[in-house]
Amino acid sequence: MAQTIEECLDYLAAARESVEELSLAADREEQLKQDEARLKKSLDAEKKQMADAVGSTVKKRREDLSSSYDVEINKAQDLLKKARTKREKAKNQGIKERIAEETSELHEYNKELVSRMKAKFREYHAPSWCRSRLYYSLYMPRWAKEFFGLLIFIALFFLALPFGVYAVLPEHKTWYLALIYVADILVVGGIYMWIGNHTKLQYAECLREGRQILDQMRANDKKIKVITGTIRKDRNESLYNLEKYDDEIARLTQELNEVAAKKKEALNTFETVTKNILQDEIEHSHREKIGELEHQYADVKKQLQLTTAEVKARRLTLTDQYGSHLGREFLDPFKLQDLSNILQQGRATNISEAISVYQEEEKSR
Repeated sequence: MAQTIEECLDYLAAARESVEELSLAADREEQLKQDEARLKKSLDAEKKQMADAVGSTVKKRREDLSSSYDVEINKAQDLLKKARTKREKAKNQGIKERIAEETSELHEYNKELVSRMKAKFREYHAPSWCRSRLYYSLYMPRWAKEFFGLLIFIALFFLALPFGVYAVLPEHKTWYLALIYVADILVVGGIYMWIGNHTKLQYAECLREGRQILDQMRANDKKIKVITGTIRKDRNESLYNLEKYDDEIARLTQELNEVAAKKKEALNTFETVTKNILQDEIEHSHREKIGELEHQYADVKKQLQLTTAEVKARRLTLTDQYGSHLGREFLDPFKLQDLSNILQQGRATNISEAISVYQEEEKSR
């Protein structure tokens, strides 16, 4: 049965009203989405600000607490270090005095031997340099150190000196080097031999006694070295009166351990108690605003869910009731008004004719 024009106009009016209501609902949905995003951002920012405040405050208080104990620990460590240094100095002084005491006889004996050697050389009117260790190394060596000194003398005057002279010459010829060696042997070697022969022949007895004295001094030095090494290796420290230093070190060590233990206990209390108190205080100052934002966010989110469901329902209703007849193109309030105008003007008797007239007019424009 064909619809009358009035029925068609009522149908188009109902369709236009449904489209406008859908548009309003869609606008509300978009606004609610924006409100939801804004509130979510504000809520997240407030929570982050609260978390940052908790983190920074807890960190600073923890560092302040630790730093205050570290100052005391550093003081205790410095005092302990100084006490150990004093003990080490006292021990070294004690070792030094013990070495001096236990080697005093040998040192006195060496001084006596030196005086005896000087007197002996004065008795024979021998030059003072003849009793030097250098002389005995060059002319009467007996020990490894003295032979080493003789080798250095030979290397210096019979190797380094000739080559040094040869190196500074403007011309380098083999016979120059040979001539330098001959001159060196004659001059240096001659002086060496002359001094040796002259002193050994004239002061033979004196030099032999001097050799014996030096050997005895060397033996004494070896004994001194053995005694010194034994004393330094001795683990027994009771001879050096270090008790007062040990007591001081023990006291300072105990104080250091007590401060370290207090620091550990204080930090543990901070982590288990104080930290939670600080967190509660900071969260309390933000709780009201966060609660308000959470309430607003939940309310907007709920409204958005309802509005989204409403938009979906209206869109399905619009499609079911009007979309199949009018088509998607004419689900527009302005176009629906144009179709109503065509019907009212008598240019069409039904909706399909009105759509055809509208489309023809659009083509002709």
